[in-house]
Amino acid sequence: METLTERNEGRKLRTTDIFETLLEKIETRKATVGVIGLGYVGLPLVQAFAGAGFPVIGFDNDMEKIERLLAGRSYIKHIPDASVSELAGSGRFSATADFERLKEADCVIICVPTPLNEYREPDLSYVINSTEAAARTLREGQLVILESTTYPGTTDEEMRAVLEKTGLYAGRDFFLAFSPEREDPNNGSFNTSTIPKVVGGYTGRCLKAANALYGSIIKRTVPVSSTRVAEATKLLENIFRSVNIALVNELKVLFDRMDIDVWEVISAASTKPFGYMPFYPGPGLGGHCIPIDPFYLTWKARKYDFHTRFIELAGEIITYMPYYVIEKTAQALNRQGKALKGARVLVLGVAYKKNVDDMRESPALKVIELLMAKEAKVDYSDPYVPKIPKLRKYRLDMSSVALSEKNLSRYDVTVILTDHSDFDYGFIYENSNLIIDTRNATAALRDTKKKIFKA
Repeated sequence: METLTERNEGRKLRTTDIFETLLEKIETRKATVGVIGLGYVGLPLVQAFAGAGFPVIGFDNDMEKIERLLAGRSYIKHIPDASVSELAGSGRFSATADFERLKEADCVIICVPTPLNEYREPDLSYVINSTEAAARTLREGQLVILESTTYPGTTDEEMRAVLEKTGLYAGRDFFLAFSPEREDPNNGSFNTSTIPKVVGGYTGRCLKAANALYGSIIKRTVPVSSTRVAEATKLLENIFRSVNIALVNELKVLFDRMDIDVWEVISAASTKPFGYMPFYPGPGLGGHCIPIDPFYLTWKARKYDFHTRFIELAGEIITYMPYYVIEKTAQALNRQGKALKGARVLVLGVAYKKNVDDMRESPALKVIELLMAKEAKVDYSDPYVPKIPKLRKYRLDMSSVALSEKNLSRYDVTVILTDHSDFDYGFIYENSNLIIDTRNATAALRDTKKKIFKA
């Protein structure tokens, strides 16, 4: 009869075999990589793995995305059709909404949204649903990695509990890791392969497997001691930005009252070669990370009887900025003897940052909502967003208008919310009646007609 010691030794040998087999598959590029979520994070990851010679399966519930990818067409502005066509024709890529095919993947990477619910608490439904899908086909030797930004403990608590309901155990029968995404859409200096990749594993072997996988497509990996450290790393990065952006926005409001140009102050301070790095004000924060991620840590901190006052104060300041834009717009119109109520307002840019088509958490949407609440007549123009789709938070049925001389002159005020490079600011200045500039986009123009107001 087999003793407990013999049984444990047998498990160790089997785990070693499983682990070595996975590493060999990764090293020889024979490991099939499954990526759940084909958005701004998942699609570049798919391209990187396929480009490195791995067979890749992309998973998404959006059939339109899948059909476009298989036809070689992109649905993300800064990812050209040519690169997607190359991916589709590589013979190493397939896309599907059939999550049963996860059983074909040796490595499963989850890249799904982690939004906040209506109470500004973490909504892990996308992560849990994806994990449950992976659990339904989980087999020995698979590597499961979460990339979605979340609070420390998500991977080794919530995800592990779901996966281990199968009777397989993390670190022994399958491998579990967390590696935070660091995508910066349309960044010309960095891409998926050149941004250093933080990797944390549930066990030492989990870390080694995940590190080997990412090391095959990324120039530099940064192994850390646990999934919790990796999860906390991404939160620190985004909280750092959130707090500093909130600070510079608060100073903007103060300096405006003191008749000091905050942009000139930032430019002067930036000449210091040490101890300072510039952050820039705007109409609020957008994107899927910075406006949301800090509140994941705030929520988790409550379980430890800790109140994250600094983080929450930054959130309050950022939340106020769209209201500040409305105040400045009303003041500027008032100086011309006009009221905001009934005014024709053209918003320039609804994407959350310049030169992208991503509207997630864009402060422009809140500004438009507030303008409409004040009974202004609002239109927008954005070369990257021809139509505002239906969103969870906003119900704006609007399409972009063309920037013609005739169109611009029709509006009482033009509000610059996203400083796209495509906009001809000289043309906009010459043909607008009044401009509210929240991005310092008109800095190079000589305002001889005194119609530019910074907000």
